[in-house]
Amino acid sequence: MKSKLLSSLFTLLIAIGIQGQKNTTDILADLDQKTATYADIAQKIWDLAEMGYLEEKSAALLKKTLSDAGFTINSGVAGIPTAFTATYGNGAPVIAIMGEYDALPGLSQAAVPEKKSAGKVAGHACGHHLFGTASTAAAIAIKDWLKANKVKGTIRFYGTPAEEGGSGKVYMVREGLFDDVDVALHWHPGARNAASAGAALANKSAKFRFYGVSAHAAGSPEKGRSSLDGVEAMNMMVNMMREHVPEKARIHYVITSGGKAPNVVPDFAEVYYYARHNSRAVVIEIFDRIVKAAEGAAMGTGTTMDYEMIGGTHELLPNLTLQKLMHDNLSKIGGIEYNEEEKVFADKIAKSLGQEQADLVTAKNVQPYKTEAKAYGSTDVGDVSFAVPTVGMSTATWVPGTPAHSWQAVAAGGTTIGQKGMMVAAKTLTLTAIGLFQDNALVKKAKEEFLERRGPDFQYIPLLGDRAPALDYRK
Repeated sequence: MKSKLLSSLFTLLIAIGIQGQKNTTDILADLDQKTATYADIAQKIWDLAEMGYLEEKSAALLKKTLSDAGFTINSGVAGIPTAFTATYGNGAPVIAIMGEYDALPGLSQAAVPEKKSAGKVAGHACGHHLFGTASTAAAIAIKDWLKANKVKGTIRFYGTPAEEGGSGKVYMVREGLFDDVDVALHWHPGARNAASAGAALANKSAKFRFYGVSAHAAGSPEKGRSSLDGVEAMNMMVNMMREHVPEKARIHYVITSGGKAPNVVPDFAEVYYYARHNSRAVVIEIFDRIVKAAEGAAMGTGTTMDYEMIGGTHELLPNLTLQKLMHDNLSKIGGIEYNEEEKVFADKIAKSLGQEQADLVTAKNVQPYKTEAKAYGSTDVGDVSFAVPTVGMSTATWVPGTPAHSWQAVAAGGTTIGQKGMMVAAKTLTLTAIGLFQDNALVKKAKEEFLERRGPDFQYIPLLGDRAPALDYRK
């Protein structure tokens, strides 16, 4: 009798234990149930539209969400007030998930399918409100899985500000915040669902400042030395240099200050430059030539010049071991389907882009897997990818065909179209992290590929040097 009683009790305890566990189906169902909650968080960050290193309220909202879910928060990391980490668990493996939340200047837009300013100084034209929120949702879902199943390991969310030109992650890498990480995951909003090998251009950026002598432009022009002449002379020389740089190089600039009145010789002018290429060595060479052009322009115009490094990022180092896992998981989740209201919105956006109607097939499907990619933009994820095995993906948070950094991207990102793509990303990140926690051999293989691609003689040297974070670059 006693034996039967003990046996029944043992069976009951096992049943209770199993009942407390959660499989991936349960975890994905939990994410579905929290869709409205995460949509609300994303919408609040979309409304805030805070620019790089100014994302105080956006970062605070994500920190509170993670803290309430049981994460330990470390704020103000790497000397950046809006950068933070949120950690749950202990021991290896340590899986990182990155989240961004900065907006872009000059792209204010209401969540409507025609161009209409929302009356703000910035807008989420790269969807980072969705980026940070989906990554937060995934981190919490993974934490729930670890806890329910009593799995050893650490999930750590990295709140990474100022991706748009501020190179926030570079300072975090430089500070050693990724040194104990086994694998880093990220994603990005986009116009299609894809998890093929990624690519990004290395980038160096700086603000060149010219100082002249003010004078009356008509009454005593001989006494003046125009700082704007310095900027224009520099721009002329750099534009001539374009003929003599590698074909894949990219150079962009914008004059951020050029004087206040035509009848006053300006004593200060500033121009903001980017140099890009898919090799950081080439970027360094091009940037050094841009500096020489600035020095020559100052000499020729009788002005003086200095410059401030603003950003610098490595190219992206792919990891196909991880990429295939993420692609398989994105394929399991699938893309998004528009409801009737979303179709009407999408068709109007498509027409503004010169299309007959929205491409619903691209939004619904996952792009075929590819092992190579062409680089178009830059990201500070590049530096992370040289510090730790890194993998990423994109989802259709915008109407297919929409370019990033456009009013159309801002508009769709503020609707359920963006929110649906966001949850596809959250689910894919969750499945990928769980797969890594379950397969130590896969983590080991990813590290082996990482070390091979990076090379035995690699030494990390930040392209922005030893400067402190450019906390005021958007002010």
